[in-house]
Amino acid sequence: MESIPGNVTVVVPAYNEEKTIEDVLKALLERGYRVLVVDDGSRDSTPEILKRMSSRDDRLSVYTHVINRGLGAALRTGIRAALKEGADYMVTFDADGQHDPDDIERVLKPLLEGSADVVIGRRDFTDMPLSRNLGNTIMNLLTLLFYGCRVSDSQSGLRAFTSRAASLIDIKSRGYGVSSEIIGEIRRNDLRMDEVTIRTIYTPETIAKGTSTSVGIRILLRLLLNIFRKV
Repeated sequence: MESIPGNVTVVVPAYNEEKTIEDVLKALLERGYRVLVVDDGSRDSTPEILKRMSSRDDRLSVYTHVINRGLGAALRTGIRAALKEGADYMVTFDADGQHDPDDIERVLKPLLEGSADVVIGRRDFTDMPLSRNLGNTIMNLLTLLFYGCRVSDSQSGLRAFTSRAASLIDIKSRGYGVSSEIIGEIRRNDLRMDEVTIRTIYTPETIAKGTSTSVGIRILLRLLLNIFRKV
């Protein structure tokens, strides 16, 4: 992309990401993006790294949760802040280094062409470690079961939204269940969704986080509990 059309903000939720956050942010800033980080109560050196980097580059904004509130809460804070700062388009991007910054152009393209309101970055499950493959497959099935949406990669952290779509999505989940909830909100608001293939970079840090089989089972139990509470 020769120049970034419109006002694109990359929202990065971060919790204890001292090993990866600096390189991730440098790569985004080098490509000309405005970046908004939500430090979700990190207890390592992530806050100090963010303070140093934001003092040197006014394209980097940092919002802080005093205590860890979970991925869903961090995304909600980041999306609301990006809207308040006037973003035309926003991209959610994991802080653990699993995404290729060059894929941002791919997820933005359908939005810029006007063919979609939301774009999900679709990872190649054949390259995925077995535990992650099982966890993500379970979550795809749960997303279909609880939200009625069939998607190839419901748990991808790389997504792009128009500002209108982002303003309509109401995030209530605080944890990893947020990814399925976003898919459900896309359907509830009758938004146009596209999926594009992205690259995933697997490292010990990226494998240690994300949707494992055990995380998928915990989310299932939480969804079932919510249903029983409503009965």
